[in-house]
Amino acid sequence: MKSSKTVRNWGIAIVGLFLVGFVAFKMANDTSESLPVTSYYGYDRAIPLKDSVEKVIDTAELTLFSVSFNSIHDKRVTGFLSLPKKSTTPSPVIILMHGLGDHKAVDYVEYGNGFFLKNGFAVLRLDISDHGDRENVTYDFDLTGDYKYWTRNVIAQTVFDLRRAVDFIETRKELDSKRIGYYGISLGGIIGTVFCGVENRVKVPVIALAGGQLNLLYKEKAFSREAKDFMGIVEPLNFVKHIAPRPFLMLNAKNDEVVHPAMSKLLFNAAAEPKEMVWYDAKHKDAPIDRIYGDGLNWFKEYL
Repeated sequence: MKSSKTVRNWGIAIVGLFLVGFVAFKMANDTSESLPVTSYYGYDRAIPLKDSVEKVIDTAELTLFSVSFNSIHDKRVTGFLSLPKKSTTPSPVIILMHGLGDHKAVDYVEYGNGFFLKNGFAVLRLDISDHGDRENVTYDFDLTGDYKYWTRNVIAQTVFDLRRAVDFIETRKELDSKRIGYYGISLGGIIGTVFCGVENRVKVPVIALAGGQLNLLYKEKAFSREAKDFMGIVEPLNFVKHIAPRPFLMLNAKNDEVVHPAMSKLLFNAAAEPKEMVWYDAKHKDAPIDRIYGDGLNWFKEYL
């Protein structure tokens, strides 16, 4: 798990965006797509998953499996798959992703896992690249610092990992691969926007406490071609428009101190219909978890 210093630095960097002002946000809406960003995440589905599925818990309410499978770049993805006992088979499945510095079993993800299970959904939780059981280094997550390429690779690798997760879902007879939802929180929401933009096998995306226009992290150099090109393959604004015509839900905090609300508005405005945004009178860290998951659940029930 990443240190609190890493998370704090990420938050400080995002808060610094406020200095550029709302006019700058409007000007920055010209993101770079000089790279073939929508085709960057192509991969060979024929690569063997070599998946491992081991039962961890079996109760009257659920069965929990520890899972792992191969992704591209010789990466091994780790996660948990929870199956509800009281549900139709195959079950619709939610891919549930955590935020920066956390892992698949962090408390707010555990809460969401239980919440969706009680409502008949299977849940697949994964560790973001270099997080949780996959952590191999302790670099600071920083898209403008000494480890900016490593940081960008964490995001991009996880998009590939999520595409492989869909491949994994398609191999499981207990899961309905035609009814896959995505729920990502904070960094999981940023990554998820890119992922859902390139992966149309996900039918219903829900993005919580996230936004776009990452090149603004460069502050006074935010509008340079270099900054926009560097962010191109991980910039949510370059991908969110490709989610339509699938229904897109954003859940955001009015007083978010980590992801500035203007960034969330930019991402929402770039998305095509059908879409909806819900605001909570809260900060990033104290967003009402029951309402955030409840609104997501209602969206899944309606569209998934």
